[in-house]
Amino acid sequence: MVRIPFDPRSFGSRRPDRRPQPGPPQADPNAQFRSLNATLLFCPNCREATPARERLLLVLPSGNKYEYVCSYCGTSTGEKIDQTEQAPTLIIP
Repeated sequence: MVRIPFDPRSFGSRRPDRRPQPGPPQADPNAQFRSLNATLLFCPNCREATPARERLLLVLPSGNKYEYVCSYCGTSTGEKIDQTEQAPTLIIP
C-alpha cells in the first residue's frame, strides 16, 4: 500500500492562489449582538443550569419586557427588556 502525504493546500475546491473574499461591510459591526437569547440559565430551585423559556411579561413604550422561566420547574430565572429602535406611535381616536 502506497501512502500519499496529505497536503492541506490541495484539500477542497479552493485554489491556493486565490484568497477568500470578505463579505460586504456592515453599517454597525455590533448589530449582531443587539438581541441575545439565553438558552441555559441557572435555576435556584433545580440547582443547575437548565433550559430557559422566554415569556412576554409587559409591552412597554421603551420595549418589551421578557421573563426567563426554567422549563423543568417553572421558576423565574431572569428577565430582559428588548429595547425598540423606533419611537412609539400614539394613536388618538
